[in-house]
Amino acid sequence: VQLQASGGGLVQAGGSLRLSCTASGSIANIYVMGWYRQAPGKQREFVAFSTRGGIINYVDSVKGRFTISRDNAKNTVYLQMNSLKPEDTAVYYCFADRASWGNPDYWGQGTLVTVSS
Repeated sequence: VQLQASGGGLVQAGGSLRLSCTASGSIANIYVMGWYRQAPGKQREFVAFSTRGGIINYVDSVKGRFTISRDNAKNTVYLQMNSLKPEDTAVYYCFADRASWGNPDYWGQGTLVTVSS
């Protein structure tokens, strides 16, 4: 499975960005897709996931601001990020797994999101 992420960039606080991640390869058994992020000097943290069956979850710090969506026909997951804050600055990594979100099997290359104050 290969994951190709895109959509990062530089935005001012309060602005919006949309990340995309498309899976290719042996994707028939992929159940969950989502995003982690890693800020400078910090550990990678979970952001959001979406399962093939429609279960969605977010880390508390992004609830109400970020929306994850998934197009199963396109094997693509999106992360719409609104009301961005400087503390959202991080490299965002998409992931995919056959069963759960806690220790994903597959990772994308990361896309940098920078939020200026």
